Amino acid sequence: MAAPLLPTASLLPSSIPLPSPSIPPFHLHLHKPHTFSTQPASRRPLRLCRPVPRPTRVVAASSSDLAVDPVVGAPTAPLQPKVLPFRVGHGFDLHRLEPGYPLIIGGIDIPHDRGCEAHSDGDVLLHCVVDAILGALGLPDIGQIFPDNDPKWKGAPSSVFVAEAVRLMHEAGYEIGNLDATLILQRPKISPHKENIRTNLAKLLGADLSVVNLKAKTHEKVDSLGENRSIAAHTVILLMKK
Repeated sequence: MAAPLLPTASLLPSSIPLPSPSIPPFHLHLHKPHTFSTQPASRRPLRLCRPVPRPTRVVAASSSDLAVDPVVGAPTAPLQPKVLPFRVGHGFDLHRLEPGYPLIIGGIDIPHDRGCEAHSDGDVLLHCVVDAILGALGLPDIGQIFPDNDPKWKGAPSSVFVAEAVRLMHEAGYEIGNLDATLILQRPKISPHKENIRTNLAKLLGADLSVVNLKAKTHEKVDSLGENRSIAAHTVILLMKK
């Protein structure tokens, strides 16, 4: 049997208008018959449909300030950061305690038989504070900005990291509303050093002492923290729009 003829303009019924140049062209699809038919192709039912536009999705702006749509590959408008009246950030850090290292907390050297093993000076409190500020600003964490495989930061004082975080905070138009930090360690006792740590922390942040709070907790002799094998810190910070 000869192959069925495809429909042409001359074979279309006169009741079906041809598309005008101002209307997107129609695609003509033949309904595939469920059973074999000897009916001429020109009499088979026709279905008219318009082409469906491909979806466009908005994606986050890249470092080049111009996002690329992953669906169509076309550039989209750069996304502007949202200006908020305040921002909240949380930071956490933990370091092992090993003999032969100094124990520096909040920029203050604390007498102890162990200290933090780290790439920089291992100041668990300042690292935690930096992460809280960066988190509030929606920026990468301290490990991405100051990678521990970069020799430049080997043994660096953590006050350098705080200064950079504070600079980024002011550059974004924010200032510290208040900060609440918690140290977790079994030994040594922090109470004799708490005010020195708090005062130095406020100075590094350029904040009033009244908005900087510091607490210290033991870990009830549970796991590495409670066994004097590590030290940890949590920080919550509130940034206010200037």
